[in-house]
Amino acid sequence: MTTLRITGILASGRHGASSGERDAPQDFVVDLEVQVAPETDALDQTVDYREIAHAARRTIDERSFALLETIAREVAVAVCALPGVDEVRAVVHKPRAARRLDVEDVAAIFSVRSE
Repeated sequence: MTTLRITGILASGRHGASSGERDAPQDFVVDLEVQVAPETDALDQTVDYREIAHAARRTIDERSFALLETIAREVAVAVCALPGVDEVRAVVHKPRAARRLDVEDVAAIFSVRSE
């Protein structure tokens, strides 16, 4: 098993528990650890990094959720659905919330395995 780590995936979406948070898109940052097990040294034996990043961005860009926890879950599930992925750990950061609270980071983490 190999872990692919992709960090700092920037995405923008209308998410939040209050209606004001959804009025305008806000930035999110996604860090992923993706477990793969390619049997050969060929791209078709694993998942392309670009597809991983696109799946994470699509989830945040095209959908809307109240909870940061739900965003993390849905990103992990979307990436885990890609062919060649065995397990995903998604960390979704919400920089605007961190700035509002005057803290370094606000993030939710979710892990999922393929069935």
